[in-house]
Amino acid sequence: MRLRYLSPVLVAVLVLASSPAQARSRPEVLPTLQRNLVAYYDFEHPAADDAARERDQGRSGTDITLINGGADMRVQDGAYRGSTHSIQLQQVNPTVAGNDDWKAGVYSETGVPTLHAFNGVRGATVMGWFKMTGQNPSPNSNSADPSDFYGAIGLAGVLTGTSQGHDVRALLELITVNGELRVVALGRRVDGSSSQTFAARDPWQTVLPQDRWVFLAASFDFDNATMRLYRNGRPLDGFYTLAGDPWGVEGPPEPDVTSPSDPRGIKIGGSYPQNTRENNPCNCRMDGLMFLDRVVSPAEVHAQYELTTRR
Repeated sequence: MRLRYLSPVLVAVLVLASSPAQARSRPEVLPTLQRNLVAYYDFEHPAADDAARERDQGRSGTDITLINGGADMRVQDGAYRGSTHSIQLQQVNPTVAGNDDWKAGVYSETGVPTLHAFNGVRGATVMGWFKMTGQNPSPNSNSADPSDFYGAIGLAGVLTGTSQGHDVRALLELITVNGELRVVALGRRVDGSSSQTFAARDPWQTVLPQDRWVFLAASFDFDNATMRLYRNGRPLDGFYTLAGDPWGVEGPPEPDVTSPSDPRGIKIGGSYPQNTRENNPCNCRMDGLMFLDRVVSPAEVHAQYELTTRR
């Protein structure tokens, strides 16, 4: 049988069998992705000295903090074959203007050096498993109006190099587009400049039904100004929210890359991983979060999904 007729999953298995120990140590990650896997969180690896920190299983060693809930945020509800734990994110006090929501991430005003792979990069991908477990979106705890709800639900993303804890370079999220909440990929090539949003056409409740694990992926091609969304390994039909050239890629120089700055961190389940403000909390669980410094191909997204779900 010629190799071009092998399925992506079978190719992955064959590569694993002949790969070095580093690849075999992460059998749930497609071998072709491991080199570009900057950060990876499976929520099976608390730090030995602090259970409120999660050890990065990617190549960068960027550990994250489980904010406000600590070790209690790890729950026994694995999303995929071989997983036993995931992380619970949630709003704690909807009527209190505080910052006690359960979220996760890392933040530094001077940039996070271990995330240097996203400095001046041509592409990025964010992937992971998500399960909605409560009311979404959440009541806006920063508003005195009890009928006011947040206009977004935070999933996972990489911050810009000038971020205050909210602005992102590459993000999977649910935001309000033309009056409707939608699953989106949101990217920003130049720090402090315009972002672009690629929104799924399907209703968000169809993409992320309650109490069901779903594998989502978003890719960001900063050189060609394109983004893609995937659900359970298959592309999602969608549309861009801004016309023109919001990323400023037209004309020289080439190639087009992100700003030459280290991201200020990663946010998971809401903004402000430095825990100064509650914003866009997610009543949900997440597992197997992957942050890569290149555009992952459609075949690889499908193969990664199949690799973790085949029996």
